[in-house]
Amino acid sequence: MSGTSTTPAGIPGHGMTTAEPGLDEETSTASLGRGEGTHTAGRGRDEMTTTETEAVVPGQGRDTGTIRLGDRTRGEAIDDATRYAPEWLELREPVDAAARAAELLDPLRIRLANLPGRGGLVIHDLGCGTGSMGRWLAPRLDGPQHWVLHDRDPYLLHFAAVGSPRSAADGSRVTVETQRGDVARLTADALAGASLVTASALLDVLTTDEIEALAAACAGAGCPALLTLSVVGRVELAPAHPLDEEIADAFNAHQRRGDLLGPEAINAACDAFARHGATVRVHPSAWRLGPDESALTAEWLRGWVGAAVEERPALAERADAYLKERLAACEAGQLSVVVHHSDLLALARPTGGA
Repeated sequence: MSGTSTTPAGIPGHGMTTAEPGLDEETSTASLGRGEGTHTAGRGRDEMTTTETEAVVPGQGRDTGTIRLGDRTRGEAIDDATRYAPEWLELREPVDAAARAAELLDPLRIRLANLPGRGGLVIHDLGCGTGSMGRWLAPRLDGPQHWVLHDRDPYLLHFAAVGSPRSAADGSRVTVETQRGDVARLTADALAGASLVTASALLDVLTTDEIEALAAACAGAGCPALLTLSVVGRVELAPAHPLDEEIADAFNAHQRRGDLLGPEAINAACDAFARHGATVRVHPSAWRLGPDESALTAEWLRGWVGAAVEERPALAERADAYLKERLAACEAGQLSVVVHHSDLLALARPTGGA
């Protein structure tokens, strides 16, 4: 997507990687509290489970050699899991946080406060990356929370676990566990007992069938979904350039490779959740990049143009000159970019006699 999507080639970010095992074929689970060892509420240290993640120093990613495609940065596959660069996710996290639609939180809070049999929130974060959604949302919700962090990459799951927030808005405890697997295989059974499903930059890297399955799983579990930062296919650069539109069109085509929905995903998700009886709300959540975000803008530009050229190689020579010109303007503080996204809140009909 123009701000945050991946392609069949595996361009990542906060989205998912579609490689087995699935959630129903989970290979490892860890319960981790930030700075508190490996435990969750109700579980003692003698009952700890461990992940298959390698030892990683927080904040220091491996030198994997980065590949920038689209607007995301990924590390090359070292073993059976693609390694996504946490440095890129860290760079974009404050802009993601500023962009997410806080306007959707009040209706979400009302639904969560009225869930049947509520004792504490259980929140599943799909394609969690380094855990930015939890760091944004957990401190904005009251009450005890247990986050289940899903991702294909154990390396990112480690960062997400050690960087998770400790407390909710009212000071209640927040705990997490990690589950390595393919979020495209999510089922209602996997969401049994869930209070909420969240994700960032996920919808546009899914197919029509996968979005339908996600909507069906949430409906079957009776839990709402907050799905943020989905591409809508529009980018605005100022000052304008004659090649802007052609690059944008090529990039959007790149995002639709294979069966992925790219910019069409948000509408497809609205339709799918509505068919399953959910009340759906959508709100804009644009990235707004100015001189203070020049480092992110430069990385985004390289990926945006690179994906466009990959899609349409005939653009290469003109795109190279365009990129040099845009990067110079960015460095001089003379370029601003708006990358449009939408956030979706789907309030499924609760189960269990709400």
